[in-house]
Amino acid sequence: MMLRRLSLKDFVIVPALELDFAAGFSALTGETGAGKSILIDALQLALGSRGDAAVVREGAARAEISAEFDRPAALAAWLEEAGFDTTDGAEDTLLLRRVIDAQGKSRAWINGGTATVAQLRELAEHLLDIHGQHAWQGLTRPASVRELLDSFAQIETRPMAAAFADWRQASEALAAAQSKQADLAREHERLSWQIGEVDRLAPGADEWDELNAEHQRLSHAQSLMDAARGALERIAEAEINAESLTDEALSALQDVVGYDAGLQDTVNALLGAQAQLQDAAHSLGAYLHAADLDPDRLQQLDDRLSAWVTLARRYRRQPAELPALLAEWKAELAQLDAASDLDALQARQAAALKRYQKEAKAVSTARAKAAPALSNAVSQAMQQLGMAGGRFEVALLPQDEPQSFGLESAEFLVAGHAGSTPRPLAKVASGGELSRIALAIAVTTSQQNSGAGTLIFDEIDAGVGGAVAETVGRLMKQLGQRVQVLAVTHLPQVAACADHHFLVAKALKDGKTNSEVRPIAGEARTAEIARMLGGERLSSTSLAHAQEMLDLSASAVPAAGRKVKP
Repeated sequence: MMLRRLSLKDFVIVPALELDFAAGFSALTGETGAGKSILIDALQLALGSRGDAAVVREGAARAEISAEFDRPAALAAWLEEAGFDTTDGAEDTLLLRRVIDAQGKSRAWINGGTATVAQLRELAEHLLDIHGQHAWQGLTRPASVRELLDSFAQIETRPMAAAFADWRQASEALAAAQSKQADLAREHERLSWQIGEVDRLAPGADEWDELNAEHQRLSHAQSLMDAARGALERIAEAEINAESLTDEALSALQDVVGYDAGLQDTVNALLGAQAQLQDAAHSLGAYLHAADLDPDRLQQLDDRLSAWVTLARRYRRQPAELPALLAEWKAELAQLDAASDLDALQARQAAALKRYQKEAKAVSTARAKAAPALSNAVSQAMQQLGMAGGRFEVALLPQDEPQSFGLESAEFLVAGHAGSTPRPLAKVASGGELSRIALAIAVTTSQQNSGAGTLIFDEIDAGVGGAVAETVGRLMKQLGQRVQVLAVTHLPQVAACADHHFLVAKALKDGKTNSEVRPIAGEARTAEIARMLGGERLSSTSLAHAQEMLDLSASAVPAAGRKVKP
C-alpha cells in the first residue's frame, strides 16, 4: 500500500509534472527555494487540505493535482457504499484528483466519481502520515499529545466523547431548569389555563366543517322542503306529471314498435327514464318524511359555532385551527412538565455521568498502560540520535472536572542527557534537541502504529548533522522496509541512505521561474550528494566523499522486513 504516481499541472511554479514512486525510502533534495515542499503541498491538496487561487500558476486557468495510490483493502466497503468505481482495472488502485481554478473554486474526484473535500480528508487518514519540520510544536500542545498517545495505544475515544456530550447536555438541561423554575411555573400556568379553556369546547378534528354543513342545511330547511315537495308533485303527484306523461309516450310507441324495429331504442330509453323518475320520486318522499325544521337544534348550532369563533378570535387563529392548536399546547405542556421535573433531570444527569465515567476509566487504563511503552520506545530512539542517557516520559495529569478527552491530560517530558530531570518538552531550549526528539517520536510511532501506507518527513531532520544525521538516514531506510517513506531533506547523510533520489530544481523559462523534479541515479546522484556536502563548486574530494557515502549506504545490511524494489 503506497503512493504510486503524482501528476501536477499549473501548480504554483510547476507547469507540468509526472512522477512515479516506488516502495522503500525516497529522498527529495535541491537548493534552498527550489520548491522541495511543493510536492508535499500538492499531496495535501489531493487529500483534502484547504486550497485557494494562490496555488494556480500565474497566467493559468486552473491547477490540477492527481495522486494514485494502492487501494487499502479496508476502504473497499467505504468506496462501494459511497458509489466510487472499483471496476475496470481500478480494483487495486485509488485515483484522487483535485482541480482549483483561478477564482479559488475547487472540485474533486475519487476514481473518476465526483467527491467532496471531506471525503478526500477521510481517505487521507488511511493513505498518508505527514511529519513537518516544525512537528515538535504540535508536541507541546496537550490535545496533540493526547491524540498521539491514543493513536499509539490504538484507543477508540469516540464512545467516551459521545458519553461526555450526553452528560453535558443533561447537566445543561438540569441547570436551565433549576435557574428557570419561576419562569417555567408561570409558563406552565398560562398553558394550563389556555388548554383548559379550549378543552371545555372540546373541538373535534373535523367538527368545524360538519357544524357549518349542518347549520347551512337547517337554516334553509323551509326552502329545501318547498323545493323537494314541488319537485315531487311535478314528477309523480300532480294531475299532469312526468311519470304519467312518460307512461303515455311509452304506450303509444309500444303499440307500433312491432312495425319498425328502429323505434326500440327510444322505447328502451323511455323505460329507463320511467325507472329513474320512480327512483327520484321515492327519494324525494323519503327526504320530506325525514326533514325537520327543529328550531332548537338550529339554536344549538348557532351557539356552538359562536363559541368556536370567539375562541379563534381570542387566540388569533382560524376556527378550523383550534384542534391543532390544542394539540400543540398539550405537547408544549408535556415538555414543560419534563423540564420542570428536577428529579427526572437529576436522574438523567447521574446516569449520563455514570456512562461517561465507565468509558473514561477504560480510556485511562489504556493510556496508563501505553504511556510507559511509548516512553521507553522514544527513549531508545533518542540514544541513537545523539542524546545518550536522555529520557523521554509521558506524564498523565488528572483533571479536576470531566472533560471530553477523558479524566487526564497528557504532557511530554524530556531529559536531554543523563543526570538531568525530565522537563516539559516546551521548555527544552535547544532547537536541535527539539528536532531530534520530534524525529524520535515520529519514527517510533510510525514504526509501531501508523495506519498509513506512506510516511512523509518534510525537513524534520533540521538542526541535526554529523553522526546523528547518519543515524537519521539509517532509521528512515529501516522504516522504508515496512512502509513507503518520502523525506524532504537537506542532509547528504540522509539522502545517501535513500533507495530512490529525486532532485528538485528551479529553471528560468520564457521569463518565468519553473520548478522541475526528476529522479537521479549514478553520476547525477553522486554530484547532488557532493553539492549537499560542499556547495555548488564540486571538487574531486567532495565527489569522492559523496560516492563513499553512497557505497557505504548501499552495502549496509537492511533491517528485517520486506525487500525494497529497485
